Amino acid sequence: MNFATRILLAPLGKTHLFSVGQAGFIIKSKKGTLLGIDMYLTDCVERVEGHVGFKRLTPKVLMPTDVQFDYVVATHPHYDHFDMDAIPVLMSNPHTKLIASVNCKQEIERLLMSQNHITYVKPGDHYDAEDIHLDIVFCDHGEGAPDAFGLVITVDEKKIYIMGDTCLRMDLLSTIREQYDVVIGPINGAYGNLNEEEFVTVCEYLRPALAIPCHYGTFASHGGNLQKFRDQIEARIPKQKYLLMAQCEQYTF
Repeated sequence: MNFATRILLAPLGKTHLFSVGQAGFIIKSKKGTLLGIDMYLTDCVERVEGHVGFKRLTPKVLMPTDVQFDYVVATHPHYDHFDMDAIPVLMSNPHTKLIASVNCKQEIERLLMSQNHITYVKPGDHYDAEDIHLDIVFCDHGEGAPDAFGLVITVDEKKIYIMGDTCLRMDLLSTIREQYDVVIGPINGAYGNLNEEEFVTVCEYLRPALAIPCHYGTFASHGGNLQKFRDQIEARIPKQKYLLMAQCEQYTF
């Protein structure tokens, strides 16, 4: 059974989280609402960057035509989050809605995409995606993406915090401290992102029910060492539950 079929057949009545790889995730609510977040589905980064450090090292597991999403989120315009080859295809039907960082607008206009069904958001905003509520929260990804954001997702009485691409900002993290069922954060330690130790520091502070690292393995230049994360979290917070998600892996609450 391929990945698209598994997503579509995931049973209603339960909440599902799927890993697409890199920083991409899919949430399927109990009612069946499909939300795709920062899905990198093509190899556009390699084409644009033009060097081996950005060669895609992981398989493409989902074609943009395989699944019709209800909502797609792009937290900032870097192409491994705003896939310029995939997003126009994902949005080529009259149903799917795009929730994008305000600094994605230039890219959307360059691609000649219709502005219908697109909502631009910034930290502090809120968005109701049917039975999934999104709180758009801070994320410090540096001057190259000043309007990048993270997400606090409330779905089926679960709270999922997706940090987005961000450095360690404990001062800002304190403003959204609460009990999370899942916290997802980068560990690549490059381009302004948390490294393995820093994501463990976040987990020490928030103590989520489950921690999931992301942003590793897709590009040689990005870094990210799962074993280092595992060693750190087991040494520093041995009671913390964590999940190392493979591409296409499904976590059901």
